Amino acid sequence: MTNPTAAALIARSNRLGADPKNTNYAGGNTSAKGTDTDPVTGEPVELLWVKGSGGDLGTLTEQGLAVLRLDRLRALQGVYPGVDREDEMVAAFDYCLHGKGGAAPSIDTAMHGLVDAAHVDHLHPDSGIAIATAADGEALTARIFGGKVAWVPWRRPGFQLGLDIARIKADNPDSVGCILGGHGITAWGDTSEEAEANSLWIIETAAAYIAEHGAPAPFGGIRAGFEALPETDRHARAAALAPTIRGLVSTDHPMVGHYTDAPVVLDFLAAEKAPALAALGTSCPDHFLRTKVKPLILDLPATATVEEQRARLTELHQEYRADYQAYYDAHAVPSTGSGTGSPAIRGADPLIVLIPGIGMFSYGKDKQTARVAGEFYVNAINVMRGAEAVSTYSPISDAEKFRIEYWALEEAKLQRMPKPRSHQGRIAFVTGAASGIGKAIATRLAAEGACVVIADLDLDKARAAAAELGDADVAIGVAVNVADAAAVQAALDEAVLAFGGVDLVVNNAGLSLSKPLLETTEADWDLQHDVMAKGSFLVSKAAARILIDQRLGGDIVYISSKNSVFAGPNNIAYSATKADQAHQVRLLAVELGEHGIRVNGINPDGVVRGSGIFASGWGANRAATYGVKEEDLGQYYANRTILKREVVPENVADAVSVLTGPDLTRTTGLHIPVDSGVAAAFLR
Repeated sequence: MTNPTAAALIARSNRLGADPKNTNYAGGNTSAKGTDTDPVTGEPVELLWVKGSGGDLGTLTEQGLAVLRLDRLRALQGVYPGVDREDEMVAAFDYCLHGKGGAAPSIDTAMHGLVDAAHVDHLHPDSGIAIATAADGEALTARIFGGKVAWVPWRRPGFQLGLDIARIKADNPDSVGCILGGHGITAWGDTSEEAEANSLWIIETAAAYIAEHGAPAPFGGIRAGFEALPETDRHARAAALAPTIRGLVSTDHPMVGHYTDAPVVLDFLAAEKAPALAALGTSCPDHFLRTKVKPLILDLPATATVEEQRARLTELHQEYRADYQAYYDAHAVPSTGSGTGSPAIRGADPLIVLIPGIGMFSYGKDKQTARVAGEFYVNAINVMRGAEAVSTYSPISDAEKFRIEYWALEEAKLQRMPKPRSHQGRIAFVTGAASGIGKAIATRLAAEGACVVIADLDLDKARAAAAELGDADVAIGVAVNVADAAAVQAALDEAVLAFGGVDLVVNNAGLSLSKPLLETTEADWDLQHDVMAKGSFLVSKAAARILIDQRLGGDIVYISSKNSVFAGPNNIAYSATKADQAHQVRLLAVELGEHGIRVNGINPDGVVRGSGIFASGWGANRAATYGVKEEDLGQYYANRTILKREVVPENVADAVSVLTGPDLTRTTGLHIPVDSGVAAAFLR
């Protein structure tokens, strides 16, 4: 059973973390001190419950708490070796743990344990950081809060910061919290309710002061030509630029993207001070660890052409990389024989790209990381606005940013991250994916770490299938009629705006009419060819433009059929269009290979179970053709194969996963039979 003190802490944390004005995702930490029973002695023991490393306040559970014995934690002051060796104290926290399980203690544990208050909150509110990053932040703190809130000069999080805050609280007995220079706020209270109230009071008081006393245009006037484009034009331009930008920022590591054109972003980018403020970078450690020290900002107006913007972005990207390398070289500590130097550079590409008039692209190893990076930069814009409104924005120095970005403890945290799955960082666009083979493919690719766009004629079904895979960080559903070039382009644009680009396209959309030659109408023929032959062509053509602009290679997979080489009865239109698809594979493999784009096909046998095609009447027709019951059709197909095993949608999904994974990177122009062995369909 959860200790009542811990239960109250979790509830408080969830309330504070649920409101973005209080703190950002996975930012800040909270704690509570109380007693529990020592299972060894049966006696009461004083404990500290504190949010563990990497957790999020809004979703914190008991498993996300670190639990430490308070007497042992405070006793660490007696063995503290000084600020030059304070990182050693993080390992010492393990010797203070009470019981097993729970989260690993974070670097801020000392702050919570050493401050003489039963309940402590450390948060990253925009209003609080605005005061913390103002050039005259200390004077503003005194003016805004009087003696109720103390000022703590910038210090990197750690044991010494905990000692500093503990001393400042002792020296200021009437204080309810403090502003941490360049960083955030900390508040405390004798009860959980009091700590929460004090946290909110600091946040709201700072926000009210900025609103009342702040300059009306803290970012200056509007730059002519840099205003936001109309929404339709804005999104079209964003979709046109996104593949190029994603390719640039993926120079060192593959990245997934997120796009936003929130008013706060567009207003900032249109303002006179935007370039200079962006160049100063962010200040709060949580911000720049997610966004890098500063963004790349395009210096052309929104009225420039796409070609002009692409060319300038390429130039600015090279400048950014050179600048970041210089930043690393200026502050990195050379490695010694004991291996105590700075970690190797993690990549010189930007994580935030700002396009005036269009919006912001943010990037990360997956969609959630990319989205959160963008949210953090919105926090940074709000911080800069608040600081400029009442003072001058003055973030911590690049040297201090580097000490955190390339902190050995931060590197250790990164090294503990699980290894990426085979398709992590890849974005898949699967047509006809709301059911049957397409849905199985989408499910498999998502399970392997890909972001998936489920494209289907039926939007409601596409969205429902996407929701089964996870939230919008995992999959989205879009409507597409693959026989309509404009609809195809619109669906791919939606994919690009959702995830930053496309890496993997599966042409799976299809339908079938089982008729002999003399009963096949011209309309039957056109329908089959429009959906599969023409549809695959249109999807591949539109996707190829994206893949080429990204310069990251990619995969196009055609779900063809064993009927592309097998001459079955009463099947002229379907089999002919499948043969068309099969030859598109060979043609496109030759044409797109110079761009690193691999094109392959899969030839399944009749997939009856879970198939939308078979359920729509095709199954009944094929069963009648072969003289078997419809419910026996799957087994009929299996019995005529070499392996005597029925083919199901998941078997096709397995083939797609292998073809597009890391093991067949030198394979293109291939057709893989997934038919349990139909000798008549052997490829020659």
